[in-house]
Amino acid sequence: MMIIHLFSKVFFFIFFLCLPQILHGLGSGSTISISFSTSTVCGIVAGEINKRIECYKNGNLIKIQPNISYDSIVGGGTFFCGLRSGGRSLLCWDTTTNSSTFPPKRIYYNNLSPLKEISVGDNQVCGVVNGTNEVKCWRGIVGSKQIPSGFSGLKSISSGFNFSCGILVNSNKVKCWGSDLTLASEIESQFGNFSMVELTAGGLHVCGFNSSGFLVCKGRNFAKQLDFPFDLNDSSGFSSLGLGFDYSCAIRQSSGIVVCWGGNGSYTSNLTKDVNFEFLVGGMNFVCGFVTRNSSIMCWGPGFGNASLSLELPLPKILPGPCVQSECSQCGIYPESQSLCFGIGNICRTSCSIPLPLPPFSPPQNPSPVLPPTPSTSKRLRRGLLAFAMVGSIGAFVGICTIIYCLYNGVCLGRKQIHNSVQPTITRGGSSNNARTSSNSPPSRSLTIRRQGSRAFRRQRSGTSSTKHADRAEEFTFQELALATNDFSLENKIGSGSFGVVYRGKLVDGREVAIKRGETGPKTKKYQEKESAFESELAFLSRVHHKHLVRLVGFCEERDERLLVYEYMKNGALYDHLHDRKNIEKGYSVINSWKIRIKIALDAARGIEYLHNYAVPPIIHRDIKSSNILLDSDWTARVSDFGLSLLSPESNQAFRPTKAAGTVGYIDPEYYGLNVLTTKSDVYGFGVVLLELLTGKKAIFRDENGDGDPISVVDYAVSAILAGEMAMILDPRIGPPDSNESEAVELFAFTALHCVNLEGKDRPTMTDIVSNIERALNLCDDSHGSISSAGLLSFGSD
Repeated sequence: MMIIHLFSKVFFFIFFLCLPQILHGLGSGSTISISFSTSTVCGIVAGEINKRIECYKNGNLIKIQPNISYDSIVGGGTFFCGLRSGGRSLLCWDTTTNSSTFPPKRIYYNNLSPLKEISVGDNQVCGVVNGTNEVKCWRGIVGSKQIPSGFSGLKSISSGFNFSCGILVNSNKVKCWGSDLTLASEIESQFGNFSMVELTAGGLHVCGFNSSGFLVCKGRNFAKQLDFPFDLNDSSGFSSLGLGFDYSCAIRQSSGIVVCWGGNGSYTSNLTKDVNFEFLVGGMNFVCGFVTRNSSIMCWGPGFGNASLSLELPLPKILPGPCVQSECSQCGIYPESQSLCFGIGNICRTSCSIPLPLPPFSPPQNPSPVLPPTPSTSKRLRRGLLAFAMVGSIGAFVGICTIIYCLYNGVCLGRKQIHNSVQPTITRGGSSNNARTSSNSPPSRSLTIRRQGSRAFRRQRSGTSSTKHADRAEEFTFQELALATNDFSLENKIGSGSFGVVYRGKLVDGREVAIKRGETGPKTKKYQEKESAFESELAFLSRVHHKHLVRLVGFCEERDERLLVYEYMKNGALYDHLHDRKNIEKGYSVINSWKIRIKIALDAARGIEYLHNYAVPPIIHRDIKSSNILLDSDWTARVSDFGLSLLSPESNQAFRPTKAAGTVGYIDPEYYGLNVLTTKSDVYGFGVVLLELLTGKKAIFRDENGDGDPISVVDYAVSAILAGEMAMILDPRIGPPDSNESEAVELFAFTALHCVNLEGKDRPTMTDIVSNIERALNLCDDSHGSISSAGLLSFGSD
């Protein structure tokens, strides 16, 4: 019996070790990095459209530029590196400076041979090329001289001090290289013929899991960093490893609790004994973990203060893994994956056994002992339980009714909704702030904004009834509009708007019009949205008139039918000319000219400028995108679709509307994340449109083969412009700009660059943008010398 019991424990121990592992050592790519010589910890931020990097150093938070999306980051001694989403470029940052940000240096760029994995040791950077599995290495960021490794066919790599190791694709054997050939050869020899699944490197040692699921550690063992605990009384095994110079740490797979060995016991912290971690990242003399309950980072060890203490860093929420297009069939999707990935992609759980994140639980301070009931109390207990059950049943019934009502009216959970006009439009309920403040503290920023928002929203809702604007627009009968569109036939359908389908029509007097018909159906939440969007457009377009805004002709309001009639835009939406398959070849469309594209951008900018500066009160469009910029018969651009628009408060103050709204790829990250709306939210969307005009790419697109993860045009273009490689991202259908156009296109690109800054205060106003695009259009006819970001007109903040 004893032998059977022992065998069963060994079996379960092996079984848990065979489950998927996460390995993050001194030099393996992750969503967290440690630059140990400067005690700098960085993470890839969750919940934003750009998967940007933010760092913590000496009590300060540092936002990293360029503000683009990254798949993974990894730290060395005095620097860290980030692999840009899609793997086309590898950037590194020096963390020794004390400025508000770290200077970037790009050490790799190749559209045809993207990297799929990176690693960093103390000063050696390596990457694996996707497809060929070729290894490329560089010596830190002081120079781009490649270390001649001569290795290829490696599927996984990790770097330590002056060495790197990887797993060969064909044999699963370990191959090591680096400037310390003695150590590299020693570790490779110790692994021998082991067939390894994954590796992670520490300072002078390497650990990993072999194909049988067993943990294997090789290398130098001067601090017992190879002597991992093997306890048959705990058959849970490990789910993650984090290695440093003289220590190793792991997460118990069943509980998410950390255990460390080596390092003279300096890495065991009492403050982590009840904390669940998703994965670990090791530095030379301290270790950090991703805290499962709140997506934060906790660090501890002698290199990060006192060994007996741990610190949860004040960074924003961090991604627990890369956002990918996958159903995550192996271990399922990580909780809140959609919000963490900003609605683009999923995060796959890499361990099937670590408990899912749960809300924090506070046990009672003095729990009373639970005693079995005595015979004298059993009858009272049964009566009490019966009463409790009756009250509970009533409460449950009321709760269920409440939930049904919430779901029916769409007011629960800040639920997102979709308003579609060519591309998906997202709306999100405002977030609440539950933090308690003392009575003596000043009002919080969020409370101040909420008060401003309530006043502003009351103002914007006033005067939106369609009957109040009947004298400004022509009123049609439903029969007239049905006749104009051949009973709303599919042949006459030309697009979609914020609350319905758009049809081409011809009125009895011969006028060509575009008719937007709200979705029909019962008076559900969808109907209420249609009503709101109808009233909004009617109210706004009845009171604004500008040559670069689509003109409202009239409306129809009969029973459940809501229709708006606009002047017909013969040449359709800018989106179709940029992204329609018929326009693949150069010369198909009139807009395949740099001068025409700059002219279209100027027209649209003037329309938005009118809304912001000359409408009384100002109007925030909230859904600026290429499908809402229409072209008339003379190719003049006009802004359309005011179904999501709101009135702006005085002095361009920020306020919180009831819902954040916009379209994926165009929505302002600051607005989506904080639900704080200003005119600068429109500026961000317009900046994305400028990048579409510049590159010919959609706001969110895949590569030419349709493979890989979705890429934001902001990610695609911004880093290239900053690196002075704008020519690589220009729309090939137009061709390189000529001598008179090159300066104009450069100015146009830097204007777009400023528009998509992460924070609204750093973006230009629409007046600034109009001035710069006017200058760019003039430059198309007359060149005046070199232009750079410093040559832009002054971009002030509102």
